[in-house]
Amino acid sequence: MTQVPAQYAIFPVLNASLNGTSAALLLTAHRMIKRGRIAAHSVLMLTAVVTSSLFLISYLYYHWHVGSVPFQGHGWSRPVYFSILVSHTTLAAAIVPLVIITLSRALRGRFDRHRAIARWTYPLWLYVSVTGVVIYFMLYQLF
Repeated sequence: MTQVPAQYAIFPVLNASLNGTSAALLLTAHRMIKRGRIAAHSVLMLTAVVTSSLFLISYLYYHWHVGSVPFQGHGWSRPVYFSILVSHTTLAAAIVPLVIITLSRALRGRFDRHRAIARWTYPLWLYVSVTGVVIYFMLYQLF
């Protein structure tokens, strides 16, 4: 496992857990809206926004204090890791305004416009959440 200062050691696990929780909430919320369970969908999506916001705060705090953690893998794992990391990072930056716009449209009752952007927001947000967990395992557990 990659070494981090002891007082910050919990943050990678916390961040991966928050990302994994967000992914599970998104999948469940998507299932609920497909079944017409709008109230359940709304609660799950708001919880996903809170969970992802807590992740972002925790992630920024951790990296402010620890900095960048170098990838220790060699061979085939390096291009795989960096491909995932680049796509994850790029989409993570894009997902913040997409989530804000999607949520704003839902809260204002503009469901036609909400659905139009949610078709893009949902899979990108899910990808960012899942790849966040993959990056954690590759960076802190596998190599």
